[in-house]
Amino acid sequence: MRKTILTLAALLFILSAADVQAKSEGVVIKKSAYSVSETIDRLVAIFKEKGITVFARVNHAAGAEKIDKKLAPAELVIFGNPKIGTPLMQSNIISGIDLPLKAMAYQNASGTVELVYSHPGFLARRHDIKDRDALVKQMSKILTNLTDAATKKK
Repeated sequence: MRKTILTLAALLFILSAADVQAKSEGVVIKKSAYSVSETIDRLVAIFKEKGITVFARVNHAAGAEKIDKKLAPAELVIFGNPKIGTPLMQSNIISGIDLPLKAMAYQNASGTVELVYSHPGFLARRHDIKDRDALVKQMSKILTNLTDAATKKK
């Protein structure tokens, strides 16, 4: 009986861990030292400074208010650069479903602000892009640096 209980407990632990991993697979999450709005303001300013196009900014909490619902602060920015996105789409046109890229700042249940975005390597694997390794590595490095600049105090 004890062995059965331990086996079930282990199985539940594995399943719950797998569920968490599945929900966050390929996602980079960084804590921000700033509010949701300020984090996105900083990121947008950095993108513009670097010549990265900002296509849209979406305030999810404001959208929820329009239907009389509450949502913790959450803002999304859609951004990209055709010099990077086009080669990925040339390798696999379906990758365009994930392009342009997106980053979202949100306030979690404990009140911490986090910035989240999809890891470029995950996007390449998802779309079976194997001929753009150098570009994907460059994208990853750029996103790491720019999102660090937006989320960390100087």
